[in-house]
Amino acid sequence: MNRTDRMHAVSEELRRAGPRGRTARRLADWLEVSPRTIKRDVAALQQAGVPIWASAGPGGGYVLDATATLPPVNLTPSQAVAMAVALAGSPDAPFAVDARAALEKILDVLGPGVRADAERLGGRVWVRGPEHERLPAAAVVEQAVLRRRVVAIRYRSGSGEVSRRRVEPVFLARTGGRWYLAAWCQERQAPRWFRWDRIEAADLTTEPAPEHDPAVFGTPPQDARPVR
Repeated sequence: MNRTDRMHAVSEELRRAGPRGRTARRLADWLEVSPRTIKRDVAALQQAGVPIWASAGPGGGYVLDATATLPPVNLTPSQAVAMAVALAGSPDAPFAVDARAALEKILDVLGPGVRADAERLGGRVWVRGPEHERLPAAAVVEQAVLRRRVVAIRYRSGSGEVSRRRVEPVFLARTGGRWYLAAWCQERQAPRWFRWDRIEAADLTTEPAPEHDPAVFGTPPQDARPVR
């Protein structure tokens, strides 16, 4: 999640919290950043004119003025539940944090009757999530793909060998029940598939990632297609 999206997510979470507000720590844990980053984001929002106030005392945090609102979103209960099911079934997927923020935003602007129907329907749909946990370096890898930047990764192979690579991200793909980063490896000077859950650490660089023809990574299955 880039800074602009994160700041928007912060303002929306504060809007949902209402007069209770949210602490910097809670916001940081939710968005997988440091409290210092949250404080900088809030300061930037305040400078931009967003009516955010600091609440004092034990458990104090940030409160968004009640006048800040969003336009309504017209979704059916089944559409809302479908989005919740997709997210619950893929908590380890790329951009899962952004998806969670988007889902909460949508639920908050549903009419009371539609939301109640969606909650009742959701209670009749159970999902057992995947065994894989969210990648610790996921936020950095996501930014590398989003901003098309070279990323330095520490990668553990299937045999347990650890290597450090600078890679040029091309696309993310799910196959065989797992997520992969398809990237051009600068050390090997060749296309490589890096299993998402084996990327142990990642550092975003300022080096732009050049374009690569996705065809160099092999022919995709006939039923494979980009997300729309």
